[in-house]
Amino acid sequence: MGGSCVEAALCQRALTCYDALLRFHNNNSGEHSMSSIFIVIFGLVGFTFGWFVYSKFIAEKIYRLDPNFETPAHRFEDGVDYVPTNKFVLWGSHFTAVAGAAPIVGPAIAVYWGWAPALLWVTFGSIFFAGVHDFGALWASNRHDAKSIGALSESIVSTRVRSVLMIIIFLLLVLVNAMFATIIADEMVIYPESVFPAWAAIPVAVAVGVLIRRKVNLLAISIIGVAILYFTIYIGSTMPLALPGDIFGLGERGNWIILLYVYAGIASMLPVWLLLQPRDYINGAQLVLGLFVLYSAVLLTMPDVAAPMFNDVAADTPPLWPILFVTIACGALSGFHGIVSSGTSAKQLNNEKDARFVGYLGALGEGSLALITIVAVTGSLYAATAAGGWSELYPSFTGGPSAGGFITGGALLISEGWGIPLAFSQTMLAVMVVLFAGTTMDAGLRLTRYIIQEWGNIYEIVPLKNNYISTLVAVGACLLLAFGVSNGNYPGDGGTLIWPVFGATNQILASMTLIVISVYLIRLGRPARYLLAPMMFILVMAAWAGVWYVMDYISKGQWILVAIQVAVMASAVFIILEAWSTISKLRREDNAGDDGESVTSSSE
Repeated sequence: MGGSCVEAALCQRALTCYDALLRFHNNNSGEHSMSSIFIVIFGLVGFTFGWFVYSKFIAEKIYRLDPNFETPAHRFEDGVDYVPTNKFVLWGSHFTAVAGAAPIVGPAIAVYWGWAPALLWVTFGSIFFAGVHDFGALWASNRHDAKSIGALSESIVSTRVRSVLMIIIFLLLVLVNAMFATIIADEMVIYPESVFPAWAAIPVAVAVGVLIRRKVNLLAISIIGVAILYFTIYIGSTMPLALPGDIFGLGERGNWIILLYVYAGIASMLPVWLLLQPRDYINGAQLVLGLFVLYSAVLLTMPDVAAPMFNDVAADTPPLWPILFVTIACGALSGFHGIVSSGTSAKQLNNEKDARFVGYLGALGEGSLALITIVAVTGSLYAATAAGGWSELYPSFTGGPSAGGFITGGALLISEGWGIPLAFSQTMLAVMVVLFAGTTMDAGLRLTRYIIQEWGNIYEIVPLKNNYISTLVAVGACLLLAFGVSNGNYPGDGGTLIWPVFGATNQILASMTLIVISVYLIRLGRPARYLLAPMMFILVMAAWAGVWYVMDYISKGQWILVAIQVAVMASAVFIILEAWSTISKLRREDNAGDDGESVTSSSE
């Protein structure tokens, strides 16, 4: 009965959308319009250049990958964290861990300024910023026993930098985990059709992990796993589910947040091959298929771009410079990627040559998700669903549809282009958002545990070395932020408030990671300008945005976020000064020579 009602409602909505589309085209038939295929071509041509030209140059001339280098995955193989992994499986795991929902949410917000700024930052940010950052963090960590970027900074810069950088990393991870928990909970309430396939993906992933472990044909596993996942999506589209009651007294969204952390805490302690790797891999395969369907739908429908190239924004809108560069973080450049690269992926790298495929191509994959998000929320297939067009859909910077815009707009694209039922299309994209955010939570909580355990080892705090205690500490910190920041509507509704400070912190961490890799290159006597240039740009933008948001949070009385942002910015200033001191010393000593390249372990 419920499924039939949902289908009927969605079908009626589809008819309404198509009628509105016809009206939109009829009303604007005399106006010049541009097909969204331009956005797709511009972005994909840029990504092609990045992969075949720029990343090859970086791999051969700057990082100088060595296929004979013994990776930490082989040197420290333990079957839990250090596991040599097929590069395609690792790419899928890495890609979905870094992608999450952020490359959807960020561009869906940023197009309020117009589609052109979002397109330019996603394209060039992916090629010249994100690619070298993610790839570089993976390579440098691989050369230092797969240490996290925080621990790695001790070997490259100084012990003081390590201590301070690990604070930034910890704060960012807590922000990520808290924010994505609120996003997932919100999507499960808004799209109850996503609940069944989202949770069904867990046993599917475990089965895939066991089969991969037993050396079953990877292609066969991939096809069967994705087929089962899409079957669960079909079931979910006809069987929306909701929590049976107010279990924890926090409302439906708050209850989902609690359950998500129970799952994430357990998942973070399981061997990576059992759940993390296969879950991320299957999600990655689903994403590749989903991106193919979305991009081909654009080719089939050629929707017009209904959004303005540069929007005439409201007076209270945050400034394009610098807020664009922290609103779109994942999808252009993200410090979180450096944590994943050095914290998990480096422990699974089978061959150093795979670092380019996993790191750089993973960044381009995320960029492609951000690119299609821009198309989904700016195309007339979606914009026409509102009687007032674009201005009705985006009345203000914070009044847009966010991830919901991607789900609705993308579903309309797929339905119109491929003839797939709208209910299934919408459920498929809602599940995509939920699963991506979920995989980020899996990886993020595991990384938070790593940081806490590293502190336990550094400062000889024995309880923090324990997996269970460190996981409980990580979960507790995330829950405190998830429920401690609120818009006052319901428990756990602070995701929109967390997003800006996450973006600024994320980009500050990215600049710090680029500094660490640059110092390492200088130690090896190699050019560092390809990292220092993007580092300087994003550092200025992130610091500028951080100051702007601190003033904004003070006016709103959000003191937790003020404290986090100020702590991050102060830490960044210290790291910059310390790194500059190290670089100056290296130059004075003229110690960056070719002989440094012979070192192939943590002693580098």
